[in-house]
Amino acid sequence: MPSAVSLQWQEKASDFFSSSGVKLKQAGASAGTLMGEVAKDAKGNVADVAERVGSMVKSRWAILQQPSTRHAVQERLVSAAATTGMFLRMGFSETKDKVSVGKVKVEEAAKKTAQKSKTILTDIERWQKGVASTDVFGVPIEVTVQRQHYSRPIPYILVRCADYLILSGLNSQYLFKAEGDKKVIQQLVSTYNQDLSASLPEGVNPVDVAALAKCYLASLHVPLTTFELYNEIKGARSSIHTMRNVLKKLPSVNYMTLEFVTALLLRISQKSLLNKMDAHSLAMEMAPVIMWQKGQKPESYRQYWNNLSRNPSKKNMEEASAYSEWDMLAEDGEGVDASSPIPLDDGLPLDYSAIEVVQCLIEQHNAIFTDANETVWR
Repeated sequence: MPSAVSLQWQEKASDFFSSSGVKLKQAGASAGTLMGEVAKDAKGNVADVAERVGSMVKSRWAILQQPSTRHAVQERLVSAAATTGMFLRMGFSETKDKVSVGKVKVEEAAKKTAQKSKTILTDIERWQKGVASTDVFGVPIEVTVQRQHYSRPIPYILVRCADYLILSGLNSQYLFKAEGDKKVIQQLVSTYNQDLSASLPEGVNPVDVAALAKCYLASLHVPLTTFELYNEIKGARSSIHTMRNVLKKLPSVNYMTLEFVTALLLRISQKSLLNKMDAHSLAMEMAPVIMWQKGQKPESYRQYWNNLSRNPSKKNMEEASAYSEWDMLAEDGEGVDASSPIPLDDGLPLDYSAIEVVQCLIEQHNAIFTDANETVWR
């Protein structure tokens, strides 16, 4: 038979389970109610958000549908497109300009390279054959006269120089004495070696033109007075009659060129008050390139290709500068002052007899060259 204690515990257990079940049921009901409310609130919130988004989109769309807004948007789109197109065109234009400039630079470089190559090949030809077929400098005077198409047997380069000096340079001081500009003379030498009938550039300094003529005479292997007649001409300097007869023994080209050159010198001497060059001064400068003995050839024209100093030292005057073909191949400005002047004497002992002869030919020109087709400038 169950005791009273057991019965008491059974009742308590039953009451506990009974109350627990009620509480669980109540908790479940409360949880269900809470979840329903949360879901309801969430649904309401979503609907509210969707309604707001829809309203905003509808409002924006309505604004976009307005004519003024649509026009403004279109203008902005057109402006943006135009700006983009402008930048693209500028980019293409700049690229095109750069390509064009690059093309011009390439063409200029190619032209300079071609000209340099042509000059080098011409120089090589000159060294291989002695002189090139178009050369003027260093070529026998009779060969130059045969090549040219000119009515008088006088090198055309001298005619060009003389005409220029008569028209533009008679008042220039120290003609045939002042030193010429090396770069200018080099260009002129190159021009006449390629075209013996070339014209002198406009505006060239008369001093450079005189130096060019002087250097041409110095480049001749045989002086205008020839080696054979040196002593006879020197001995005739005190007699106009004897001088006239001796000069008639010269080859025709030499005689006519000598008459032409001394006529030019006479004309320059007549302006000595302005140009500071009288007959004696001109004879001092020109005698070394008109009349010299064997072994005394003026070599200073070769210094076109050598490094020059503006004021040659005593040592440089005593020692002739070495000349090498490689000097001609040197790049422009490589170890050379391209604008330095060109001294036209070699530091050789002065030949006073030759100076007196040339002075006589200048001062007594018209009396000595009576039977020549005397040169007359208006």
